[in-house]
Amino acid sequence: MEFKQFLPSATLKPYIRHYYVFKSDTDAVFEDVVFPSGDMEVIFNLGNGSWEYLLDDGFKKTPKIELWGQITKPLSIRSTGKHVMLGIKFYTHSASYFFNDQMGVFNDNITDLQDVIGGVAQTLHQRLLETDGEQNRIDLLETFLLKRLIIHEKKSFHINKVADILDSILKDSSGSNITNIASRHNITTRYLQRLLHQHTGLSPKSYDKINRFQQSLKMISKNDQPFTSIAYACGYFDQSHFIRDFKSFTGLTPSSYLDNLTPVNQLLFL
Repeated sequence: MEFKQFLPSATLKPYIRHYYVFKSDTDAVFEDVVFPSGDMEVIFNLGNGSWEYLLDDGFKKTPKIELWGQITKPLSIRSTGKHVMLGIKFYTHSASYFFNDQMGVFNDNITDLQDVIGGVAQTLHQRLLETDGEQNRIDLLETFLLKRLIIHEKKSFHINKVADILDSILKDSSGSNITNIASRHNITTRYLQRLLHQHTGLSPKSYDKINRFQQSLKMISKNDQPFTSIAYACGYFDQSHFIRDFKSFTGLTPSSYLDNLTPVNQLLFL
C-alpha cells in the first residue's frame, strides 16, 4: 500500500487541508474501520477495485465518486481488488463552500457526489481517468474547486464566522466560552449551534470531542507516553473519561487499538 499527501495551491490553502493518493496493488480482501476525523472528504476511485461500508445491518458498495460526510462513530469498510484513489480532505468548515446542502445531511454516510452536484462530477471523474500523472490530476481538481469557490463566494461571510467559532472552541470549549463566542458575534448560543451544524455537520461539543480524540490518536500511535499523560495532555479530566471517549470513536480501548493497528490506520500516521 502507498499513501501520499499533496498540499494545495496558495489560493485553496484556507479551504483544503491536503490532497492524497492511495494505491493498493494487491487483490487481497481486507476489512478496516474508519474513525471520526472532524473533516469531510471527496474521493475519486480511479482503479478497478471496489469498497463497501457497513450501513445498518449490511455492507453497501461505495460510489465511484465518494462524498464522505462527518463520521461520528466507528465505520467498518471492506476492500476488494486493486485501488488508485485520489482524495480531497477539506477543513472542518470549508466543505460547505463547495456544496449547497446543509452538511449535517451527510453525517455517517458515503454519498455519490453526482447526486449532490450533478453531471459535473462525472465529467471531472472521466477527465481524471484520462489524465496521467498525479500532479496533473491534482491540477484538474484545483481548477474544478476554484470554479466552485467563485460560484459560492457569497457564502464567505457565514463560513468565515464558523471558522472563527471553531478556532475559539479549540482554545476553550467550556459552556461559558460558547456563550461568550456567541455574544461576540451578536448571535444566540442556539443560533451558533445551528450555524455550526449547517456548515460542519457537528455541534460545538462533538467538534471538541473529535478534536481531542484525534490529538490522542496521534499521541497513542507514537507509543512513547503512558495513557494517563496522553489523557491530561488532550484535555480529559482523567484516564477513565479518555478511555470512554476513545472507545466510543473506535470501538476499542487505547491498548487494544495499539495491538490491532490496521494497514489503513498505520498509513495515516506515517
